[in-house]
Amino acid sequence: MSLPTALVADIGGTHARFALVEGGEILHATVLRCADYEGPVAAAKAFLTTHCPDRRPGRAAFAVASAMTGDRVELTNSPWRFSIQATRDALELERLEVVNDFTAVALSVRHLAPEHLLSVGGGAAEPGCPMAVLGPGTGLGVSALVPGAGGSWGALAAEGGHVTMAAATDREAEILGWLRRRFDHVSAERVLSGQGLVNLYQALSALSNRQAVFSTPDVITQRGLDGSCPVSREAVETFFAMLGTVAGNLALSIGARGGVFIAGGILPRMAEAFRCSGFRARFEDHGRFQPYLAAIPTWLIIHPLPAFIGLAALAAPGENACPV
Repeated sequence: MSLPTALVADIGGTHARFALVEGGEILHATVLRCADYEGPVAAAKAFLTTHCPDRRPGRAAFAVASAMTGDRVELTNSPWRFSIQATRDALELERLEVVNDFTAVALSVRHLAPEHLLSVGGGAAEPGCPMAVLGPGTGLGVSALVPGAGGSWGALAAEGGHVTMAAATDREAEILGWLRRRFDHVSAERVLSGQGLVNLYQALSALSNRQAVFSTPDVITQRGLDGSCPVSREAVETFFAMLGTVAGNLALSIGARGGVFIAGGILPRMAEAFRCSGFRARFEDHGRFQPYLAAIPTWLIIHPLPAFIGLAALAAPGENACPV
């Protein structure tokens, strides 16, 4: 077996996805449960033993669901803790790049094919303008791709999922008021994530004087989309609308006339319902700047592993698509 170009890993709160990159092709994509391993070194070694037993890659790029502030990485929704330097040494790597998971997704958007994007309204992207990226999964990831000098691009290492969630309607104000009595701070992630959907359902159950009988996002989504539970349906509709508010705020904040890309593990599983939801109307519903937002295209990323596309670019020899 020839020497692989790189090892790539997308490490979330629940699962760690590994693959090899060779000649620009992603090979042996594998999903491992984080709970089954002590940390990324053990998981990476298990993957490499199975898929690359004879020769090991010299380069690697990891995406992690964590704020990047130095050598020590502490995942936001996982007990995994590790040192970048120690991980590089343990895996005998010449080079290891570690970025926020949505920084990796942001690095992917210029490389995605049209069939990997589902249009959710808006006009045409303005070339050379910033692009926003966000999406709900175990948490709420946020990043952006911004143009630099000489045609270069940089991905922001951001933590926008933890901004304070704002209400756009009286009903949302009631929901957030209920959640504020439960949490010290109601961030966007508290309502726009897998657990966030459960939080919305529990709040709406209490406000509707109904017993909350469901406890998982999958069941709430199913009951909401098939209409068999009115509270679940309102929770899903509120989820879509609140995501529109956050996406519109992000687009305004960074001037994302290059487009807004929605990623994450939740929405691709209900893509058509999302496309037909109140997301786009709420995205544009920003008063005097409605025409500005109406021109900005929004897409749902339906590629199964977009972070790998960004990591492959980051780990490529001579590449310097570094986060900023």
